[in-house]
Amino acid sequence: MARFEAALARACAEAGIVPRGDAEVLASACERAHFEAAQLAREAREAGTLAIPFVKSLTRQVAAVSEQASRHVHLGATSQDVMDTALVLCLREAAAHIAGLARRLGDALAALAERYRDTPLAGRTLLQPALPVPFGWKAAGWLSMLARSQAHFRAAAAENAVLQFGGAAGTLSAYGTEGHRVASALAAALGLQLPPISWHSARDRLARLGAASAVLTGAAARIARDVSLLMQPEIGEAAEPSAPGRGGSSSLPHKRNPAACLLALEAAQRSPGLVATLLSQLTPEHERGLGQWQAQWFTLRELLGASASALASMAQVAEGLQVFPEAMQVNLERTRGLVYSEAVSLRLSREIGKQAAHALTEKLCAEALRRAASLEEVARSDPEVARIVPPRELAELFRPQVAFGTASTMTDAALAEWRAARDAAT
Repeated sequence: MARFEAALARACAEAGIVPRGDAEVLASACERAHFEAAQLAREAREAGTLAIPFVKSLTRQVAAVSEQASRHVHLGATSQDVMDTALVLCLREAAAHIAGLARRLGDALAALAERYRDTPLAGRTLLQPALPVPFGWKAAGWLSMLARSQAHFRAAAAENAVLQFGGAAGTLSAYGTEGHRVASALAAALGLQLPPISWHSARDRLARLGAASAVLTGAAARIARDVSLLMQPEIGEAAEPSAPGRGGSSSLPHKRNPAACLLALEAAQRSPGLVATLLSQLTPEHERGLGQWQAQWFTLRELLGASASALASMAQVAEGLQVFPEAMQVNLERTRGLVYSEAVSLRLSREIGKQAAHALTEKLCAEALRRAASLEEVARSDPEVARIVPPRELAELFRPQVAFGTASTMTDAALAEWRAARDAAT
């Protein structure tokens, strides 16, 4: 807020509205100003806005240096101008921090995708084993969602870096014909875009930024959900990095809880309601609404804080993720080959058609379950399968790589997508 007032004084001087010497005194006082946050908060409760006690405090501090310069504090601006622009400046810094966390997470996911591109584990649909997939492909799927989400977040943050400056009712009436000149100089000084029109009651940019932040949080939380499930002892295929004091229990010494995943998931649980709050604030009254824009300071703070928390926790997880290929193989074998039923059915369909092949394979799977035998064993002993598929060829159908399809190509594409998104951000 003090940066806004300093830049405003200098912009007014450029337009010849304020003496340049007074503007420099005012701007220097802004740069040295100190504020009692608790006192301002108490006074803001009475005033209805933080800007009023802030301007009073700033004016007193400038007057202590120059009574003449203090006459120009906040000249021609309104409370919402300083509040919204200060919010935009804070959001710009927060967005840059979040973008850095997203890069860190993405780089760690890309490394996992490369390292484990040929490591098989059970792909799971509706929480049940489906067929083998490469763990690197799974990590590439996480990465692809992150790449898209951070690109949309970055675009929303850039769109949001826009000056709010309209004066009492939005028309910069206090400056006469010099309003555009003052606004242009003010935007340039703060490194913000100059919008075509003041946006006191147009809150769409902030709503898009909040929504993009929530989606980015969700991208991190999707990884957290998968990792926390893989970390269950019954699965045991991956685990968060361990460290003293991490994931412990106050009552059960043996526990190793997915504490970092918890942080990402709780952030994702909060975010949708916060976005709904922003969307409900798109309909203020007339030229300045009552209660909508004032609530956005708190709502956006929580949304971007949630994104930062989720991304930071999952970057830590991805950088130190413990992957257990042996457990992945054990879990595949535990299905007794049922995860290869698609490969068997497809091979049979070349001879007897899709419907008949599906029915035959379904019968073989039921028999394997009934006998607690492997699907390969049951298939090998079936006369019709033996007539169609030679034993050596049948054995080949029970290799994980048969189910990988174009996973490697997809992984390469996801890695390229990430590199492009990362380059665009730098």
